Amino acid sequence: MHATGMHATEATAEAVRAMEICNACRYCEGFCAVFPAMEQRRAFSTADVDYLANLCHNCRGCYYACQYAPPHPFGINLPQTFAEVRADSYEAHAWPAPLARLFRRNGTVVSVATAGAIALVLLLAMGLRPAATLYGAHRGPGAFYAVIPWGVMAAVAGASFLYALLAIAIGVRRFWHAAGPEAPIGASALARAAMDVLTLRNLGGGGHGCNDRDEGFTQARRHLHHALFYGFLLCFAATVVATVEADLLGRPAPYPVFSLPVLLGTFGGLGLIAGCAGLIWLKIVADPEPAARRVLGGEYALLVLLLLAAVTGLLLLALRATAAMGIALSVHLGAILALFLALPYSKFVHGPYRSAALLRFAAERTRQLQPPPA
Repeated sequence: MHATGMHATEATAEAVRAMEICNACRYCEGFCAVFPAMEQRRAFSTADVDYLANLCHNCRGCYYACQYAPPHPFGINLPQTFAEVRADSYEAHAWPAPLARLFRRNGTVVSVATAGAIALVLLLAMGLRPAATLYGAHRGPGAFYAVIPWGVMAAVAGASFLYALLAIAIGVRRFWHAAGPEAPIGASALARAAMDVLTLRNLGGGGHGCNDRDEGFTQARRHLHHALFYGFLLCFAATVVATVEADLLGRPAPYPVFSLPVLLGTFGGLGLIAGCAGLIWLKIVADPEPAARRVLGGEYALLVLLLLAAVTGLLLLALRATAAMGIALSVHLGAILALFLALPYSKFVHGPYRSAALLRFAAERTRQLQPPPA
C-alpha cells in the first residue's frame, strides 16, 4: 500500500506502513485520538496521513508501549514519523506557496527575522525621533507614542498581525478541504472538540500522562503547554483590551500596574516564560529516539521567539518610567513584529491544524455513535 497525493513524501510512505501494522495490532487504541480514528480506515491516502499526523499530540506513549519499536525489524516509530509528516503538511498547505520553503529553514528564518525586525524598529525610532526623545524618560498617558508614533506602531503591528492571521487561516482551510469529505459538524462535535483543545486531553497519554523523557509517565508537558497556551491567550486579551482603551475610550497606554491590560499581560507573560522555558528544558533532556531531528531547530526557534517576546514585554513594564523605556519599547516591538511574520511558517501552526483535526475527529465520533436510522 502506498500513499497517494500531491505531496506524498518518504515520511508519508513510512507513516502508511506503520499505520497498517498498528491497525492490525491495536494495542495502543486507548492512548489518544489517533488510534480510534485510524481504525476507521482500511487504506490510507496522503490526506488521511496528514489528518492523523496532525491529530497526534506527540505524547510518545505509543512508542514506549510498542512491541514493534526499534530495534525490532519493523522499526515502528510513530512519534518521529508523524512529526515529519506534520512538517511536510504545513509546507504543503502554506500560503503563499513560494514562502512554504521557509519551513525547511525555520530556525534560521526566525533568527534572521528577529534580528531584522528589531533593527527595523530601532532604526524607525531613531530616525523619526531625536536622540533626546529616544533616550529620555517619559511618563503619563501617551508616553510610548513619544518614542514611536502611534500611526507607525499601529500600521506595522496591525499589518503584520493581519497578514499572519490571513496566511494561517488559508493554510488551515487548505488542510481541512484536502482531508476529504467530513461528517456534519453539530453542536456536540463542536463542544467535544473545544473541550479537547482547551484541556489538551490527548496529551494525557490515556490518562497517565506523557512519556516526556523515558518510559515514565508525567503530566509535565501537558501543564507546560497549558501555561504557554493560556499565557499566549492572556497576552492577546491584554492587547485587545488595550486597543479598546486607547482607540474607543481615548485612554492611551501606558496603564496603571493594576489595570486590566497590565494584569492580563503580566500573567500572560509569566505563563509564556514558564511554558517556553519548561518545554525547551524537556526537549533538551528528552529521549532523542522518538524525536524528528530535522524539525527540532524550528521548534526551538519558535519557543525562543515566544520567550523573547514575553521577557521583553515584562522588561518594558519594569522600565517604562525610566530613560531605558525607548530602547525597551523598540526591542519589544521588534520581537513582536518578528513573531507575527514567523507565525505562519513556524510550528505555531500546529495549534490551528491540530484544532481542525480534533474537530474532524469529534464529528467522526459523533456520527459513529449515532444510532442507525430505523
